[in-house]
Amino acid sequence: MSDWGIALLAAGAAIVGSVVTGWYARGAGLRQAQAARDAADRQAEALLESVRITLRGADGQRAIALRRQVYAEFLCAVEARLLAERGGRGTGDEELVMQRAYAGVALEGPAEVAVAAKGFIDSMLRHEALDQLQEARTAFIVEAQRAVAGLGSL
Repeated sequence: MSDWGIALLAAGAAIVGSVVTGWYARGAGLRQAQAARDAADRQAEALLESVRITLRGADGQRAIALRRQVYAEFLCAVEARLLAERGGRGTGDEELVMQRAYAGVALEGPAEVAVAAKGFIDSMLRHEALDQLQEARTAFIVEAQRAVAGLGSL
């Protein structure tokens, strides 16, 4: 075989070797690119889930704050009504403020808190003794605390 033949044979072998190596390298590159896309998708989904969890936590904290505010306003309104009644120095709109505060409790719920709030108002309107009023107040506070704690576990 002549030098040209050997050179052609060597060149052909190099070309065939390059094509085969290139083919396998292309396949490996495609698999690596797909793996990178899959990893990026998983990372993006994990980030989205983290944002969802954070938002749910923030919503829960807002709900807890709202309930606390509604319950505190109710307690203040009933106690202002009691002081006005017993002290005789009210402005005259304590009854309206108390009813509005009770409406907030009834809307915010849950039902156990609304029932306890209504019991507190009824005790006051029946002019019950101070210890009975205190029991009704305590019953409302206990139910309100349960309701707020129940939101915190969500």
